[in-house]
Amino acid sequence: MIEEKYMRRALQLARGGEGRVAPNPMVGAVVVANGRIIGEGFHRTYGGPHAEVNAIASVLPEDRELLSEATIYVTLEPCSHYGKTPPCAKLIIDTGIPHVVVGAPDPNPLVAGRGVRMMREAGIRVDEDVLKDECIALNKRFMTAHTSGRPWIQLKWAESADRRMAGVDEEGRPVPVRLSSPLSSVWMHRERANVEAIMVGANTRRIDNPRLDVRYWGGRNPRVVDCSGEVDCRRLVEDLRKEGVTSLMVEGGAKLLNSFIREGLYDEVRVETSPVVLGEGLRAPALPEDVHLEKTERCRGNIIAFYRR
Repeated sequence: MIEEKYMRRALQLARGGEGRVAPNPMVGAVVVANGRIIGEGFHRTYGGPHAEVNAIASVLPEDRELLSEATIYVTLEPCSHYGKTPPCAKLIIDTGIPHVVVGAPDPNPLVAGRGVRMMREAGIRVDEDVLKDECIALNKRFMTAHTSGRPWIQLKWAESADRRMAGVDEEGRPVPVRLSSPLSSVWMHRERANVEAIMVGANTRRIDNPRLDVRYWGGRNPRVVDCSGEVDCRRLVEDLRKEGVTSLMVEGGAKLLNSFIREGLYDEVRVETSPVVLGEGLRAPALPEDVHLEKTERCRGNIIAFYRR
């Protein structure tokens, strides 16, 4: 199907903004005329031009006349409001593009169908929901934040083959044990670059002293939220929502992770299992009952499992 072909290219482009556009979504756009791509672009950085702007701007002068008969493929509904940039729906109208193909609707209340309606009222043909599931999955954090009323939350931990998160010394005190491999640490930093905040407990800070940055990858370092004492997970998450945070990674320790599990505050669980056997030590949390295994990845002897609620 020709529409899926160009939407897949738009999805490829959209991933170019990974780790750099949050809290905005990753978006790609492709302009096609006479069976030929004449322009393409993606949202490169938060506060910068949107995908549609970059795609239209990339059209060469000799191809500009083709815009009046072109189709633009966009992974997310074009925006209809003035924010850090003008509305993309208005740009498409003013450019004279007669046909728009949209991958997924934008759940942001500032858009939520208004972009599509604005373009249709201007006489533009708009086709929706092409590769919708893939377009939604691309921006699971953004989508969840605008549909659930809270940040998207990933619970993350590493455990030994016998399900321990840390060892113990001769006096029974927890001691850190490296369970991740150098390569899986790189992968982890890539995931950190895609969230706006990371939450850790006081014991994890004291025992592991993690840096919680993205030094092995690119992008922005997430904000670090330290927790101590009795944690009110719901209040913390609500405070983050009010501050505009759309994605949160909870890195532990076990007490903090179990608090989020008890409250049902999670969308995804990431567990890295090492072949190391500790015998004694701090037990890892039990998986929530309402998650299913989405995928597994092998990394230098370790297994990384992703569970989705």
